[in-house]
Amino acid sequence: MTSDLLAPLDLAFWNIESDLHPMHLGALGVFTAHSPTAGAHAADLLAARAAAVSGLRMRIRDVWQPISSPLALPLAFGGAAREPDPGFDPLDHVRLHAPTEDFQTVAGRLMQCPLERDRPPWEAHVLPGADGVRFAVLFKFHHALADGLRALKLAAGVLDPIDLGPRRDPRPAEPPRRPAPDVRRLPGLLRGALSDVGRALDIGASVALSTLDVRSCPALSAPSSGTRRTAGVVLDIDDVHRIRKAAGGTVNDVLIAVVAGALRRWLDERGHGSEGVAPRALIPVSKRRPRTAHPQGNRLSGYLIRLPVGDPDPLRRLGTVRAAMDRNKDAGPNRGAGAVALLADHVPALGHRLGGPFVGQAARLWFDILVTSVPLPGLGLRLGGQQLTEVYPFAPLAPGQSLAVAISTYRGRVHYGLVADARAVPDLDRLARAVTDEVEALIAVCER
Repeated sequence: MTSDLLAPLDLAFWNIESDLHPMHLGALGVFTAHSPTAGAHAADLLAARAAAVSGLRMRIRDVWQPISSPLALPLAFGGAAREPDPGFDPLDHVRLHAPTEDFQTVAGRLMQCPLERDRPPWEAHVLPGADGVRFAVLFKFHHALADGLRALKLAAGVLDPIDLGPRRDPRPAEPPRRPAPDVRRLPGLLRGALSDVGRALDIGASVALSTLDVRSCPALSAPSSGTRRTAGVVLDIDDVHRIRKAAGGTVNDVLIAVVAGALRRWLDERGHGSEGVAPRALIPVSKRRPRTAHPQGNRLSGYLIRLPVGDPDPLRRLGTVRAAMDRNKDAGPNRGAGAVALLADHVPALGHRLGGPFVGQAARLWFDILVTSVPLPGLGLRLGGQQLTEVYPFAPLAPGQSLAVAISTYRGRVHYGLVADARAVPDLDRLARAVTDEVEALIAVCER
């Protein structure tokens, strides 16, 4: 296995990380346990299987070599690459913890710890339940190693095998670029470059406009402490469909509107007040093309919407979210303030290396809260024969941001994974309860 240069967005994630702001994804899976030793058996299985998953053997190493521009001219030196770790030991990455009664409390403490950067950046923490009938596994993957889809594939490699159907042959790799530009292609390349500049200016203007004329929300943008707290909420997907059928929109529209309503309840209970509050929510959009030559690279854009937290009417909040998402979809994921991630493709590697800390600090000017959906297979997942019953995805926190929301649907239930700065949001459980209360309120309104 040879080394593989990081895609521009992967490189950005690698360089904006700091001790206070680790850039790893997480997923807390809760499994049934047929015996008190099921957790220990699961840890042994994870370590044994990890050795055979090539993607889990990959470390990230800084490299200095030319990076080409769209005209095939070297612009700068500097970057990073994935390469096999010759000293890889899965026992360094799989850890068995003492039994606990509260998986979320332990997960929060583990999520605040950065992954070690000198070896493959992932970990699996096995948490036996004190009741002896459950255990949990917290997976952590650095965002530079994997996005949500890639992380799912890596995790699936250490779970019990499932039948995913026949695999198709991958598309042929693109031919290597010429060392110098073909003059016959220059007019088209120049038009493409000008188009990229125009798109960048459009995105920049959208970002600037998105910061105007809306009351800020200090609860979502407190100074970072580096601490983490997590919480989980489970909803019945049938309840979500009842709301969708009665009020219109998509399932995703409903799930985003639930976040807006929960924030309103939470702010009012805190005494902060929700009137006039409309935080900017970044909704990531995957631009990954299946079966490409480099499927592990992050290919993300996003939609940016104002969450109608200040609106007291649940159905109007849903209608506002639906209209905003429709506008984003009409414009497409390549334009608008949410598409800032695409600009990473046009920054030389040295720019990512030197500018990473500044980009991380600028995130608070771009959006207030991340609300992302992580796809999961509809098939039941198992580890050591034990059924996966709950799964809570966790997203990283950007500098200056106090809360991130990730959502997954698994076997007829919706799982909200909440990650917060523990000092800024000590009452994360109250926000989790507000999610459930908002769904109940929407159902009641729809049934009138």
